Amino acid sequence: MPASATNQVQIRSAEPRDVAAIARIYAHAVLHGTATFEIEPPDEAEMARRMQALLSKSFPYLVAERDGAVSGYAYAGPYRDRRAYDWSVEDTVYVAPEFHRRGIGRLLLTRLIAEAEPRGFRQMIGVIGDSANTASVGVHAAVGFRLIGTFQAVGFKFGRWLDTVLMQRPLGEGDSTTP
Repeated sequence: MPASATNQVQIRSAEPRDVAAIARIYAHAVLHGTATFEIEPPDEAEMARRMQALLSKSFPYLVAERDGAVSGYAYAGPYRDRRAYDWSVEDTVYVAPEFHRRGIGRLLLTRLIAEAEPRGFRQMIGVIGDSANTASVGVHAAVGFRLIGTFQAVGFKFGRWLDTVLMQRPLGEGDSTTP
């Protein structure tokens, strides 16, 4: 797919050569943030395995590049592992800490939506770790997600209980027609 550039940021399909940068970005999120409830960062081999599992099933997986460096990534994956959920995807977006608050997350999420729709997906679910993660909630709201609800105190990390915020956005025809 052709890359798009906005404010010196290029969004393109992820490739195996991006795994090291993706693993670094995610490791920082695991070790220092509450967006993910993983406690130990997966190594590059595990991140490559996860990427390949999604790509082999034709899920969109993107990276943002700024000045030739991967500054963030996003992908859509299965919402749940049951056949009836095949039309729904969960989004994941992470941005390197030095690029936070520069619009990269919104660019990635916007492009992810655009990539998921022609693949026939009908709903995108945002499962946002930590209700205090107002940046992620705001980015999702800005691109058309609505708040569905909050699971309270379902994770424990960094010595405190964490909520999970659920947001949802229809894709394409949503639920107005059968798939």
